[in-house]
Amino acid sequence: MESKCPIDKKWASEISSLLQPPTPVEVQEYFEGLISSRQYTGIKVNQNSQFGKGVHAGLDFKEGELVLKDQMLVGIQHLSNKIDCLVCSFCFRFIGSIELQIGRKLYLQNLGVSGCDDKGILTHISNEINSSNEENDYYMKDGNDLKKCTSSSSTEKVTLPKGVVESLMSGELPLPHSKKFPLPSPISCSGGCGEAYYCSKLCAEADWESSHSLLCTGERSESLSRDALLKFIQHADETNDIFLLAAKTIAFTILRYRKLKATYREGQNKYTDSADLDRSRLSLLLEAWKPISIGYKRRWWECVSLPDDIDCSDETAFRMEIRDLAFTSLQLLKAAIFDQECEPLFSLEIYGNMIGMFELNNLDLVVASPVEDYFLYIDDLPYLEKRKAEEITQPILDALGDGYSVCCQGTAFYPLQSCMNHSCCPNARAFKREEDRDGQATIIALKPICKGEEVTISYIEEELPFEERQTLLADYGFRCRCPRCLEEET
Repeated sequence: MESKCPIDKKWASEISSLLQPPTPVEVQEYFEGLISSRQYTGIKVNQNSQFGKGVHAGLDFKEGELVLKDQMLVGIQHLSNKIDCLVCSFCFRFIGSIELQIGRKLYLQNLGVSGCDDKGILTHISNEINSSNEENDYYMKDGNDLKKCTSSSSTEKVTLPKGVVESLMSGELPLPHSKKFPLPSPISCSGGCGEAYYCSKLCAEADWESSHSLLCTGERSESLSRDALLKFIQHADETNDIFLLAAKTIAFTILRYRKLKATYREGQNKYTDSADLDRSRLSLLLEAWKPISIGYKRRWWECVSLPDDIDCSDETAFRMEIRDLAFTSLQLLKAAIFDQECEPLFSLEIYGNMIGMFELNNLDLVVASPVEDYFLYIDDLPYLEKRKAEEITQPILDALGDGYSVCCQGTAFYPLQSCMNHSCCPNARAFKREEDRDGQATIIALKPICKGEEVTISYIEEELPFEERQTLLADYGFRCRCPRCLEEET
């Protein structure tokens, strides 16, 4: 398919340099530095000509033992999930309080909101959180109004008395035993967007410096156009929120480039001319792009799986539609955060390969809900204590319905996990333990792993029959030759 983006032609040489896979030496040096900076001692990344990168054990692991906790490079919470969960926009830890988590969800549920399609809703909630409502004091004192709402069935939804939801959000209605589940207090985005919240000032500053300063829709946003940014976000919400992850990656690279450029200029004398700076721009951009360059890439519209409802005869048309969708998203993003010195990043070739990298390498971002833990705790109380607590909690649980325990859900690119090769008989898997309460990827040994042995995970459901597994894995660009597949093939 010929590109329809003029930037692809204008910067063809630079784009080729950005998409050129790093050499084995460069890969080794990058991951050695990353592993050292994160103080991981149990793994190392090796590369060979047959399988490319692979993660190998640096020591022996027992079954069930933690192999790796990998911090994401970029990640997002799915837009639709923001209705259910208020989490830190950087580390994805739940924030606020049990009452705020429940009240916020009920508030949006009562409005009939099914996705984060109205920026003003979250701003309004923010105001509710920070205000008090004196007319609702009577529920707080004895909970009588809630007691009257108790349903005989946990599956039957009820309507709570007027003001209860707001009182939960404002903290005026404390729930029994909720202090046993403390959460960090929400810190608002310093840019004033009313959408991003954080568990700490450290996370707020890190997100601002890494990408959010360009993607914030608030008054202090450093984007070119907040209106254009809102249009981009709306398009991603209506089509595919993977575009938000791509935007985060481009913003991350632009801000890294600016820091590298500032450092470079500080190291030059005052007589350095603009020609010298121009010659350095590509090398600075390549350095800023380096964390992204490590990931395996293919154009998104070429590697995305063909949906079941698309006939094979329509495959070419489908893939062209996907490419056109990406181009529309890219043009909206360009209007919002374009940087002339980083223009190659706004090529369709870069955008498509970046999203393809996510398609092929991303891991689901999952963080368990403390709301589920809270209601399970109430359910396990001694009978009399449980009965008393449920006079308050049962109507709320009934109002929440079956979705009371929805976890934080999103997608993220993890640099070390993305190096793990597939096996249909893996020796490790991504698995969140009880103590894993943020967005880091957690890899656990499924069986004993010896020092020097490759750590493998399954990209698909390994219980599927041989041919189904091979069909699914073809979307990743390879045919599996693991010991199980070789045995089943014969």
